[in-house]
Amino acid sequence: MKLTVTTLADDIFNIEVADDMELENFKALCEFESGIPTSQIALLWNGRPLHDDKKKLVNYGIKDGDMLLIQRIHPGHAGGAPASGNLPTIDFGSIPVPGSSNQPVHPSSNTQQAGLSDDPATLREMLLASPHDLALLKERNPPLADALLSGSLEKFTEVLKKQQEEKADRERERICLLGADPFDPEAQQKIAEEIRLKNVEMNMETAMEYAPESFGQVVMLYVDCVVNGHAVKAFVDSGAQMTIMSQACAERCNIMRLVDRRWAGVAKGVGTQKIIGRVHLCQIQIGENFLQSSFSILEEQPMDMLLGLDMLKRHQCCIDLKRNVLVIGTTGQETPFLTEAQLPSHARLNRSMSESMQVDEDKQLAEALAKSAEEAGNPKTSTSAFSQGASSQSQQQVQNQNVNSASVEKLVSQGFPRSQVIEELQRSNGNIDLALMALIARSISLPESS
Repeated sequence: MKLTVTTLADDIFNIEVADDMELENFKALCEFESGIPTSQIALLWNGRPLHDDKKKLVNYGIKDGDMLLIQRIHPGHAGGAPASGNLPTIDFGSIPVPGSSNQPVHPSSNTQQAGLSDDPATLREMLLASPHDLALLKERNPPLADALLSGSLEKFTEVLKKQQEEKADRERERICLLGADPFDPEAQQKIAEEIRLKNVEMNMETAMEYAPESFGQVVMLYVDCVVNGHAVKAFVDSGAQMTIMSQACAERCNIMRLVDRRWAGVAKGVGTQKIIGRVHLCQIQIGENFLQSSFSILEEQPMDMLLGLDMLKRHQCCIDLKRNVLVIGTTGQETPFLTEAQLPSHARLNRSMSESMQVDEDKQLAEALAKSAEEAGNPKTSTSAFSQGASSQSQQQVQNQNVNSASVEKLVSQGFPRSQVIEELQRSNGNIDLALMALIARSISLPESS
């Protein structure tokens, strides 16, 4: 049977033993794992001391999966004998008393009692020498693992000390909560947050045990295809509304000459991206299949091409995850998805939004609103309504609003006429963001039909 043994220093280990093993032999195994001499080990099970060394574990009622506690008895007690009765003597002096000022809390004391060193250099060498511990560190403490693998002892020491200080702060706060007024709303809120964090930690531990695959990264679905004689790795995304291609890929495939720029706009989903235009018809070769599709060309797109729902539905494609293939319904042929080693460098899709995209998000949103007004066939009225709506919050103060000269110069530097800048700032009650969106909307005109 497999038993879990823990100490008061939070040193936990598992031991697999036979049911008929005597207690003294079990203590010897515990001495090997914990480093505590057998003569100083007192075992407790379900709060009951186990004092007969010749008695077998099964006779105590111990079952597979049970947990036992090791209490270290100091040599001062003769032979480890308890002070009174049959109970072992517990050293309560090592347990910090809440609210006591003469017993400071040291969160690293458990590590010291377990025989581990607080020296960052020694700890770093131990982790690097143990692949198992290093794998656990990567899974449970990524910041410290990154600092460890960076090769810099200074960085590792900095991250380690910071985490130790945060742990000490949490421990001090927890000790303070033990002596706080239970009816204090702030204390109740902190206690509730502490309970929530413990539930989150328990939920994560349960997931690690019963669903470890949920912590792995999923390989994205890519297929090899050919566009205009050029090989492209296409991302299959049934959640995308349209098939898209990056500007760089379109230039490599020599299809930029077919882009209809009247279909320019803004694609908004997770972030925003500028749509340069649209290629209305182009042939894609997937395996032995030649399929017709249209592309929306995006200016800043990390992946070369994305097969969206429009193309997948048009050719009745089926994503078969059991066999890991893409089935082309109109031809009945199958194409295997690429393995992880065959994926492009950006296949993880974990790139954060670039700084330029974040800065231009409001601008692109204004362009999208203006394009919607153009498609409605009345851009001037829509633009006027947008500008008036931006300033309707303080209708009575607009006429007398003093325009900030710094705001005027900032918008003029963007290429807008000074008269229009002052007018829009007055309408927006000095709000530079609303004025900028209104100016952008006014600057966009409806493309002439050919």
